[in-house]
Order: sequence, then structure tokens, then C-alpha cells
Amino acid sequence: MNAQLIQIAYLAAASLFILGLHNLGSPKTAIRGNTMAAVGMAIAIIATLLTEGVVDYPVILAGIVVGSGLGAVLALRIHMTSMPQMVALLNGFGGLASVLVAGAELLSYIRRDAVPEGTVPVAIGLGNLIGGVTFSGSAIAFLKLQEMMSGAPITFPLQKLLNAVLALVCAGLCVGLAMEPTNLLYFEILAGLSLLLGILLVIPIGGADMPVVISLLNSYSGLAACATGFVLGNSGLVISGSLVGASGIILTKIMCDAMNRSLLNVLFAAVGTDGGGGGGAAAGDQGTAKGYTPEDAAVIFNNARSVIIVPGYGMAVAQAQHAVRELADLLEKKGITVKYAIHPVAGRMPGHMNVLLAEADVPYERLIEMDEINPEFPQTDVALVIGANDVVNPQARTEKGSPIYGMPILDVDRATHVFVLKRSMNPGFAGVQNPLFFNDNTMMIFGDAKGTVMKLVEAVKELS
Repeated sequence: MNAQLIQIAYLAAASLFILGLHNLGSPKTAIRGNTMAAVGMAIAIIATLLTEGVVDYPVILAGIVVGSGLGAVLALRIHMTSMPQMVALLNGFGGLASVLVAGAELLSYIRRDAVPEGTVPVAIGLGNLIGGVTFSGSAIAFLKLQEMMSGAPITFPLQKLLNAVLALVCAGLCVGLAMEPTNLLYFEILAGLSLLLGILLVIPIGGADMPVVISLLNSYSGLAACATGFVLGNSGLVISGSLVGASGIILTKIMCDAMNRSLLNVLFAAVGTDGGGGGGAAAGDQGTAKGYTPEDAAVIFNNARSVIIVPGYGMAVAQAQHAVRELADLLEKKGITVKYAIHPVAGRMPGHMNVLLAEADVPYERLIEMDEINPEFPQTDVALVIGANDVVNPQARTEKGSPIYGMPILDVDRATHVFVLKRSMNPGFAGVQNPLFFNDNTMMIFGDAKGTVMKLVEAVKELS
């Protein structure tokens, strides 16, 4: 295929990527944006396959078939609660691909007894370094999210110093590769150390900050892809990798702002513990949590004029979004105003609650962001918290020693009545108890969120 036509195809693909990202900024246009980006990727792949030098089409076709099959199976079988782990894996595989491509290109030069020139040696080193960190870091994020290893920060003496030394050594090896581009030993050592660095960078980060880690690793995978584009001289890969890298960094910044914390604090402060706590009603000197039944709650819901529903990870675990939508529809038929309060970091990934509620066909205009919904809580009769914890913890406003101090929260405690649906009194990802549970206006309903909401629906119906 003509080289100019290929570049035009890459330009068209890049344009679709940009338009797709723009449309992904709103739930109303997200499906369109995803489709546009997918079409752009298809164009880029086809243009690459038609590039001169691509010779082994059967192997490529086999890879496409196997990869597409695995992707389809995972997409169909993975539950929304496991989607963060899925994203972490995809980030990791993207980083691994960058390492493998960089290594294959270096071996190609060595076999031809040629020396890479220009930006290629630098790109090979950076693709190896960033890709390795992304792969191993994403693997640790996956294990933490899947609860195959402790979600608590794992720290040891001189850990930060060791990480700094490793980073400097890796940077030195990148310089060494730039000066001796065909030195395979440098590449191999860099690959091993970058994998180790990725592990050491992620293990001290607690479960509370995993959503930020995921978006940051997504950015890393984009930067690794961008470096790979320079290695291969593929402008389409450079552009798409740059877009992923930039969008990941922007999302990371947005999430850090939502927690009122800097990225350095997220990466190095080791926030979050396994948490303790039982399923009872007391917690130290904070008071006693009052347990209620769905039938008790139904009376208050039936007499309310306004309700704000606050979804959290517990709703995702229980897959309760459809039952929540049924409850909202029932209340609205009674003339009760129902809205949903969405915190930017509720759940385990950005937009987690939005996706779940959209799956249940909740109208987009009912999903209200934190800054807009907070002034409404003091005039709200009932706030229904479904599995949320840290994002509704008043400790963030008052306890300077708390790891979540200063984090913007949803002001549910200012509603007239607060119902909290939880399985137990265990703390959230940050590992701190929530004084909201012991407030005079708070009523706890223990149990599976989906079952509880369904019982609440039946109880409200009986009062009609």
C-alpha cells in the first residue's frame, strides 16, 4: 500500500480517537465515543497490516483470532465488580507488549549487524523501562483488587531509598542503551530491574488508592505504546499512545483532586489498611449503631418528600443496581423526588457507579455530581447509602489525624434521616471507622444490598 495512503489512514484513525475521547466525556455520548474509537483502531490495524515489510500474515491472523476470542470471553464473563481487575490486566499486557516489541526490534538490529539510529535507541530503552514497570505494577494491582494478596500497604525499612536507587540505575541503563544500542545485556538487566521497580512502587499503595493507581498505570501503558511507536516508526501508535498517556494523567489528576491529595501522597503515603471490625453494633467510644429492618425503613421512605441515593462499592458487589432502580421508580410514583449522588472515587474505578446505574437504565440527569448535590442534603428527608464508606465519612471534615482528612465527601450526615446498607461494621478501603454509622439520625440495615433493597421495595408497596 502507498506510504502516503497509510499515513492518511493513521491520521483518520487519530481523528477518530480524539473524537471518541471527547464523546466518552459524557454518559449520553459514551457509546458513540467507544464505537468511534473502535473504528479508528480497526483502521489503524488494517493500515499497519498493509505496510510493506509485514510478511507473516498467518501468524498475525492467528494472534488476532486468539486475542479476539479471549477478549470476547472475558468481556462476557467478567462482572462489573471485577472490571477494575480487568483494566489492570489490560494495562499490564499493553506494557508487556511494549517490552516484547522493543526486545524484538533490538534483536532484529543485532541479527542484521546494524545499529539503530536517531530516537530509536532511546525509545527502545524507554519502552522497556515503562512497559516493564506497567506490567509488574499492574499485576500487583490485579492481585490486590482480586484479594489474592493483602490490600494493605506493604512497607519495609529504606523502601523509598531502594526505589530511588532502582530508578536511577534504570535511567542509567537507558542512557547506556542509547550509547551502545546493540548491547543486549543492558536491555536484559533493564527489563529485570523495571519489573522489580514496578512491584516495589505498587505494593506500598493501599486499597483505598487503587482507582488512582489504575488510571496512572493506564497512562504508563499509553506512554509505553508511544515509545513503541517511535521504535517501529509507526505514527499511528505514537499518536494513540500519546492520547492514552495524556488522558490517563488527566484522569489521575481529577481523582487526586477529588480526594484532596497530591499524586506523591497517593504513591508514597501508604494510606489504607486491612481494617478490622466485626459485624456488631459498637465501635470503641463512638457510640452504638442502631440496627433497623427494611420494614422499619419503609415507613420513613413512604412519608418522605425527597430521597438521595448514594451508591458505593457494596452496591456493585451485590449487583443491586436494578433493585435500586425499581425502588426509585416506586418512590417517584408516590410523588417523591429521587436523585443519585455520585462521588468521583466511589467504587474501585473511575465512573464505576455511573456505569452500573446506566446499566439499570437510570436517567443520566438523575446522576448528580458531588459539588452539585451536596447543598441539597440539608433539605433532604432521606439519604440512602448503599455500600459506600470512605466517601461519606464525616471524619474527612473534622479529624486532622485521619488518612482521609481533607477529602471532599458527600454530606449525607446532614440529611434528616440517613439509612446505611452494609453487610457489617467493617471500615472501608482507608481502614478507618465511620462515625456516620453512630449518628443519632443514622439507621443501619445489615445484609446483602440487593436483598435488602428488594425487601424495602416490597415493604413500601405494602404501605400503598
